Amino acid sequence: MTPLTAWINGIGLIAPGLPDWPSARAVLRGEAPWVTAPSVLPVPALLPPAERRRASRVIKLALGLGLEAAAGDDVARLATVFTASGSDGHNCHAICEQLATEDRHISPTRFHNSVHNAPAGYWGIATKSMAPCQVLCAYDGSFGAGLLDALGQVVLDQQSTLLMAYDSEYPEPLHGVRPLPDCAGVGLLLEPVATPRSLARLTAWTTDASATPWQHATLEPLRASVPALRGLPMLERLARAEWGEACLDYLPGLQLAVRIEAA
Repeated sequence: MTPLTAWINGIGLIAPGLPDWPSARAVLRGEAPWVTAPSVLPVPALLPPAERRRASRVIKLALGLGLEAAAGDDVARLATVFTASGSDGHNCHAICEQLATEDRHISPTRFHNSVHNAPAGYWGIATKSMAPCQVLCAYDGSFGAGLLDALGQVVLDQQSTLLMAYDSEYPEPLHGVRPLPDCAGVGLLLEPVATPRSLARLTAWTTDASATPWQHATLEPLRASVPALRGLPMLERLARAEWGEACLDYLPGLQLAVRIEAA
């Protein structure tokens, strides 16, 4: 495929022991140790009170990632891409539990939070955005699919685009067959041209080359177990200003090559 290029203007990150991008950047640079801890989900303060009460873990996660990555920007102007391998594990579990009882009535809140595009709907309510929005799922390849979609909008439409890649853990018994350790994800604000805020230049293309083994022994289990964190090797290059290429896991037999350069 033809390489796609954009400029990274903002990053959001939430993961176990990594409550935000500055914390993750310090760990990726080797300036701070990674200490395992449950993921910290910010309160979705932009939502009206009723929607705030109904917001699930995955909705808080997606909004937190997007708002951190787009901090200081007019979020209503941004096209958005939401991508997740399975979305809301806890809500799925609760619905399955209810359906296994004699009373199979599902609450309206459970039902409307069950759809894959629920975080995108809450984002629209919170930000009042009328910009284009895409919602994707490609199982373990969801990060790569979302990044390619976002880059395509940036390049073809010359549209500032906010990518939110996120995943939520499942309680047992689903956890036994889909063992995500916690909810986690990455947000990227991508621009078609460089600005004074640009952090790096990103170029991506598909390849049949093998994915580059990641040498960060501490965080490798997180990268491997949470599809939304497949981009951590790319973010490590950016955090360390070690410009160059990495090959990320994407789909079986197809990887995603990325090159990070100074802005």
